[in-house]
Amino acid sequence: MDIRKIKKLIELVQESDIAELEIKEGEESVRICRHSPVPMQTNSQTFLAPASSVAPATPRPHTGSSDDYDETADDETHQLISPMVGCIYLTEKESQRPLCTLGQRVTAGDVVCIIEAMTMSNRITADKTGVISAILIEDGQQIDFGQAILEIE
Repeated sequence: MDIRKIKKLIELVQESDIAELEIKEGEESVRICRHSPVPMQTNSQTFLAPASSVAPATPRPHTGSSDDYDETADDETHQLISPMVGCIYLTEKESQRPLCTLGQRVTAGDVVCIIEAMTMSNRITADKTGVISAILIEDGQQIDFGQAILEIE
């Protein structure tokens, strides 16, 4: 496909309300997606889940005086969402050391799994501090963008 056509398609997507466009010409295809950039650390290729893919928290009911209610307390379940498509690994390849286990305490920024996409290993970090209450995928499983990986309480 001619680069000029691709540039023109990019311009059209930018000028419109279209979020995604895919064009196929014979054997060749091009897919243009307009999303907010995924934060990434340049050293370790860590991808964080976009804030828009995190399930909204439901407020806790207020039952008592303002002294017993702590609005900053967050004991609700939070799902870590996959920022990409690929094959997910819960253990390090070389050492076979588990990256996350049920009941493990994690801090925001801790590596909890690796998603291999197009032969690149992307270290996925926890986006919340808490305890892993559920692992929703299996080691070596294919994962989709937006799919829940684990739950943190």
